[in-house]
Amino acid sequence: MDYGSAFGIAFGDTKETTYQGIPARSVSGIRVYDTDVADLWDALTNPERIPRWFLPITGDLKPGGRYQLGGHAGGTITKCDPPHLFHATWEYGDDISWLEVDVSAAEAGAQLSLTHIMRKDEKGDAHWQTYGPGATGVGWDLAFLALDYVLSNAGAVIDAAENAAWMATAAGKRFVRDSAQKWGEAHIRAGEAREIALEMAARTASFYTGE
Repeated sequence: MDYGSAFGIAFGDTKETTYQGIPARSVSGIRVYDTDVADLWDALTNPERIPRWFLPITGDLKPGGRYQLGGHAGGTITKCDPPHLFHATWEYGDDISWLEVDVSAAEAGAQLSLTHIMRKDEKGDAHWQTYGPGATGVGWDLAFLALDYVLSNAGAVIDAAENAAWMATAAGKRFVRDSAQKWGEAHIRAGEAREIALEMAARTASFYTGE
């Protein structure tokens, strides 16, 4: 696997917030793709295209419908306004968080904005105090990267084994370390102490790289 020109970091931000009156934290990423709104929307919502860059998906992909990602999270689609936005719950085990995805036209193509909102509770705090925003942010950066590769290469499909092998290469580990560092910097901008934020970012990088 060679991601070539797709190598890069999505803009990231994190902040304290509330969601439906619940204390929460959010992690947001923005990336512009060299395509149009209709194509980007289709890549994000078409069950035949989603597995090419993300995970196999089953379910009823419409408002109120349930979805399930193979071996990962599932949830309910709570809002959908094609081709510009959808909101969904993100349910993994006994934990629930929320996704808000927006697609818009940009000067250089089409822009994807994704916000992942997580509860600020005892369980969420334990994870956050270890990794900060990076654990979620790096995961979405990797997904943004895979989407870019597929959109930039007609007919491309991300092979899970090849992708795992790339993650173990120097380039893959460098991407993860750079992404974790950027999320650490976003955490500092959001008000976290520099030393603490960078320690969390380092633990996130170690988690993804196995080092």
